[in-house]
Amino acid sequence: MTEYDYDLFTIGAGSGGVRATRMSAQFGARVAVAEEDRPGGTCVLRGCVPKKLLVYASAYPEEMADAPAYGWSAGEMTLDWPRLRDAVQAETERLSRIYRRNLGLAGAEIFDDRAILKDPHTVHLVKADRDVTARHILVAVGAWPFLPQGVPGIEHAISSNEIFHLETLPERAVIVGGGYIAVEFAGILNGLGVDVTLLYRGAEILRGFDLDLRALLVREMAAKGIKIQIETNVKAIEKTGRGLTVVLERNNEIETDLVLYATGRRPKTEGLGCEAAGVRLDRAGAIIVDAYSKSSVDSIHAIGDVTNRKNLTPVAIREGICLAETLFNNRPMAMDYADVPTAVFSQPPLGTVGLTEAEARAAGHDVDIYKTRFRTMKHSFAGRDEHMFFKLVVDARTDRVLGCHILGHEAGEMIQIAGIAVKMGATKAQFDATCAVHPTAAEELVTIREKYVPMEIEVERPPMPANPARSND
Repeated sequence: MTEYDYDLFTIGAGSGGVRATRMSAQFGARVAVAEEDRPGGTCVLRGCVPKKLLVYASAYPEEMADAPAYGWSAGEMTLDWPRLRDAVQAETERLSRIYRRNLGLAGAEIFDDRAILKDPHTVHLVKADRDVTARHILVAVGAWPFLPQGVPGIEHAISSNEIFHLETLPERAVIVGGGYIAVEFAGILNGLGVDVTLLYRGAEILRGFDLDLRALLVREMAAKGIKIQIETNVKAIEKTGRGLTVVLERNNEIETDLVLYATGRRPKTEGLGCEAAGVRLDRAGAIIVDAYSKSSVDSIHAIGDVTNRKNLTPVAIREGICLAETLFNNRPMAMDYADVPTAVFSQPPLGTVGLTEAEARAAGHDVDIYKTRFRTMKHSFAGRDEHMFFKLVVDARTDRVLGCHILGHEAGEMIQIAGIAVKMGATKAQFDATCAVHPTAAEELVTIREKYVPMEIEVERPPMPANPARSND
C-alpha cells in the first residue's frame, strides 16, 4: 500500500498545470488534477485564444477597405456580434474538451472541484468534502483580473473576463490600462467599429517594452482613431440615462457605454489555504518559489502566473515541463527566463525578444543600434499610411544581437523565429550573412546595415523619421 493517494496532485488545469500533469504521468507518476471551472485555464477560456480570434475578426474592415486597390469590389459590411461571440465561445469549449481528453488519455484523474491546501501533503476537495493526499502538490491556479475598489462606481466597469460575453457591442468604450490586455482590446474594439478611448496613468503605454516600439505604436493606434490619454486617472464612474460617465481626476468627463478595466491581474491565492500549509507569499499574493518552482514547503510547488515571475502562457508550459523533469525524470531542470520572445497583438502588432535599448545600456553594454521604418509593399500599394519598424540592439564589443524589436504586420510570427537566433547568441555579422527572402518585410532583419546614431546615446530617443514607401527592391 502506497503512503499517498497520488504522486502528484495539481490544483488548476490551465496550460502549465496540464502540461506538468501529463508529462509527470508519462514519467510513471500517479497523477490527479482539480479544476473548479473548465480545463484550459485563462489562455484557452478567457485569454490568448478568444482574444486572438477577435483580433482576426477586427482586422477585416481594413482588409476590405484596401480590397478595391487590388481590384476587388467589396459590398457593404455588417458585423453580427452575437454570431461572432458565440462562435468564439464554441471554439474555447472545443479546446477545453481536448484538454480534458488529453488529461484522461495520460491517465490523470480529473476532479471538477475546488481544491484548497490543507497541509504539506493534503488537499481538500470542497464540493466532494473529502481529502486526498499526494507526495507532491502543484499549485497552478493562475491569476485573476481585479477592479480597484477605491473608485466610486467601479461596479459599473467590467474586466477582461466579461468582455467576451457582451450581449451587445457598445458604440463607445473606455479602456483603463496600458498593458497587453488594454492595448489589445483597444485595437479589437476599434476594429469592430467601437469608438475607443484608452486611459493610462503612466507616461507611455506598454511599460517595459522598447521605447521606440511604444512611441510608434501610439502613433499607429491614434491614426486608426483610438483616442489615447496618458497620465490620466479615473476619479469615478457614474451611471446615467445615456450610459456611463467616466470622471477624470483632472475633472473632465467622458461619456461612454462601456468601461473596461485592464489594470492588472493578481495571483489567485486568496482562500487557497497557503497559510495553513505553510506556503509563503509575497506582498502581491504570489507564491514564492525557487529556481525549480519549489515553494517554502518542500512538497508544494507552483508554476505560472500564481508565482508572478514572467506571466506568459508559453512560460507556464515550460515551467511545467521543467517541474515534471525535476520531480519524476531525475533531471533537475530550471526555467531560463532570459531572451523569452513575446508579442502584443495590438493593431499593428509588435514582437520583441531580448534587451531593450535602455536595458542594454543599464546593464553596461556599449551598444550599436540598427533600425528602420517604412511602409510595406502591401500598405503602400493600397495607399494605407501604416508603417513597419525593425530595431536591433547589438553589443558593440562582441557583435552579439542583444535585442530584436518589431512593430507591424505579422510581427508575432517574425519574432518567434528571430527569438531562436537571439537565444543562440547570434551576432550581427551572422544576421548580415543570412540571405534575405524577397520580397518580404522580414528581410529587413538581415539587410539593415547603417548604425543609428542618436544625439544623446545615454537614453533612448524618439523613432527615426519614416523612409519613403518602398517596394522591397
